[in-house]
Amino acid sequence: MMTKAQRKAFVFTLLLGTFTMSISQSSLSTAYPTLMKFFNVDAPTIQWLTTGFMLIMCIMMPVSPWLLNNLSFKKMYLTVLAIFELGTLMIILAPNFPIALLGRGLEAVAVGILFPSYQSVLMTITAKEGRAEVMGLAGLVMGSALACGPIISGIILNYISWQGLFWFFLLVIALIFVSAIFNMRDVMERKESQLDFISVIYSLSFIGLLYFVNELGTKQLTLPLYLILIVSVILFIAFILRQFRVKDPLLQLRVLKVANFDIGVLLTGFAYISLIVVTIVYPLYYQRILHVNPLVSGLALVPPAVLLSILNLVSGRLADKVGFKITLLIGMVMLVVGWAILFIFSYHLNVLGMILVACIIEGGNAFVMMPATTMGANSLPENMIPHGTAITTTVRQLLGSLGVALAMIIIVAGGHTLSEIIGYHYAFGFFCILEIVGLILAIILRDDSKK
Repeated sequence: MMTKAQRKAFVFTLLLGTFTMSISQSSLSTAYPTLMKFFNVDAPTIQWLTTGFMLIMCIMMPVSPWLLNNLSFKKMYLTVLAIFELGTLMIILAPNFPIALLGRGLEAVAVGILFPSYQSVLMTITAKEGRAEVMGLAGLVMGSALACGPIISGIILNYISWQGLFWFFLLVIALIFVSAIFNMRDVMERKESQLDFISVIYSLSFIGLLYFVNELGTKQLTLPLYLILIVSVILFIAFILRQFRVKDPLLQLRVLKVANFDIGVLLTGFAYISLIVVTIVYPLYYQRILHVNPLVSGLALVPPAVLLSILNLVSGRLADKVGFKITLLIGMVMLVVGWAILFIFSYHLNVLGMILVACIIEGGNAFVMMPATTMGANSLPENMIPHGTAITTTVRQLLGSLGVALAMIIIVAGGHTLSEIIGYHYAFGFFCILEIVGLILAIILRDDSKK
C-alpha cells in the first residue's frame, strides 16, 4: 500500500512521462517544412514520421496486457523510458531520413507500451466511482500534450534548429527516469502466461493495411501494393480468429461483445481522429494557405489546447452527474459543428476564425474521448480492464493513423487542382461526415444513467 504522498508522486511521475511522450506524437507537424528541406524528401515521405510512428504504436499496444501481467511495472516503466531516450538520440544524430525514421520507430515502441498501460494502472488503483474524474485527468494529459506538441515545436524551431526539439525530449525524459527510480511501484497483480508470438506476427497486418491506404494518394495501384493489401487482410483475419481460439490471447476480443464497450471504442476513436487530424493539418493550413511562420502556427494552437485541458477535467465531473450518454452527445455535436464550419467557410476563415473552430473541435474531444473510454472500462470486470484499454488504444491509434493518411490523400489529391485550398475543403467535409456517423452512434447508445 502507498501513502498519500507516495501515490501522488507515483501518479505525477507516470503522467509526466506519458505527457512528454504524447507530445512527441504531434510535435513534428510544425517542423515538416524544415525537415523536408533538411532530409530532401517530399511531404508524403516526411509524413511517415507521424504515420509510421502511430503504426508501430499499434503493434506494441496489444502486447501491453501481457507485459502488465508478467513484468514488474517499475522495471517496465524504466525500460520504456530508456527505449524512448535511445530513439530520440538516434534522431538527433541521424545523417539521413531512414535513420531518423528508425529512431522514431524506437520512440513509438516505448509510447505504444506506455499508453494502454498507464490507463490500466490508473483505473486499477482507482475505485469505480472515481474513475471518470481520474480519466478526465488522463485525458487532460493526453489531449493537451497532443495539442501542445506543435506549440512547443513552433517556439523551439523559431529560435534553434530542429534537433533542439529532440534535445528537449531527451533532457525531460532523463529527469523523469531519475524520478521513476524513486517513485515507481509495482501496483499491478501478476498473472504469468506465455506470450503468443504468432498473434504478434499477425498484428503486423495493421502496418500493411495502413501502408496501402497511405500509398493510395501518392502512387498508382501496382501489383506489389495489391499483394501487400491481400496479405495484410489475410493476416488481419487470422489475428482476429486466433484471439478467440487460444487460451491466453494477446487481446481478449470477447470484451467487444459487452454492451456499450463496442460503441465506446468507436466513439473514442472518432474523437481521437478529430484531435490528431486537427493537430497535424492545422499547422500545414496555417503555413501553406494563410502563409504564417512556424511560430505563429504553433502559438495559434494554444487557445484550443488550454480549453481542451480545462474541459477534460469538467467532462469527468459532468459524466458523474448527468451520465455518460448526455456527456458524449454534447461532445459529438461540438465535433460535427466544428467540422461543418470548416467545410462551409474554408475559403474565408482567417487565423482567428480557425482558432475559434479548433476550440469547438478540441472542446468536443474533451467530452467524448476519455468519457467513452471510462464508460467502456466500467462495463468490464476488473481482470479485463488491461485488455479493454489495450483494445481501445489500439483501435484509437489505428483510426488516428487512418485519419491522418486519408487527410493527406484528400489534401494532396485536391491540391492537384488550380487551388491548394480545395484539398483542405474536401478534407474538412469528409471528417464532418465521419463525425456525423459518430453522433448517430452516441444517439443509439444505451442510457447509462444507472452507471
